[in-house]
Amino acid sequence: MAVSRREFLQGGAVAAALALSGKKAEAAVDSPLMRTKGLKSSTTICPFCAVGCGLVVHTKGGKVVNIEGDTEHPINQGALCSKGSALFQVANNERRLQKVMYRAPGSDKFVEKSWDWAMERISEKMKETRDRTFKAKEINKKDSKEYLVNRTEGMAFLGGAGLDNEECYLWSKFARSMGVANLEHQARI
Repeated sequence: MAVSRREFLQGGAVAAALALSGKKAEAAVDSPLMRTKGLKSSTTICPFCAVGCGLVVHTKGGKVVNIEGDTEHPINQGALCSKGSALFQVANNERRLQKVMYRAPGSDKFVEKSWDWAMERISEKMKETRDRTFKAKEINKKDSKEYLVNRTEGMAFLGGAGLDNEECYLWSKFARSMGVANLEHQARI
């Protein structure tokens, strides 16, 4: 279909007149206002990296039904990366594990365990490793003096950007109280 210059300009003039008329446009059926009508909305921060992009999460009956970028957030202004855009799939995924699954050494199948069992097992293994690898003193090679070090080299703690400042503080204090010298965080800005 060929459009002449005159027809193109007439169409633009009509659009401009409608835009400047001051009348409110009616929402289309697929507009964001219609999609989220009647849903509870709350704002949050994306957990994937340390940038801190803002999200608007819409729920209905306690279930997440929509996640989108927060247009009023100063960092991302509504834009999301591919991981942030896929957050809905993280919240609503039938393959997401909801229970503790344990595979014993040498076994070929997973067995469902309780959270209490998992926490007890983790604490036992941490205590066992700490006791086995704990160093109270160490001799410095440069001056041949013995120094108090109180550390374990058998464990390492890795943090993630999904933690906020308070969680990072508690996490690092716990790691230091365990004597962990290998403490790292992946926050990338």
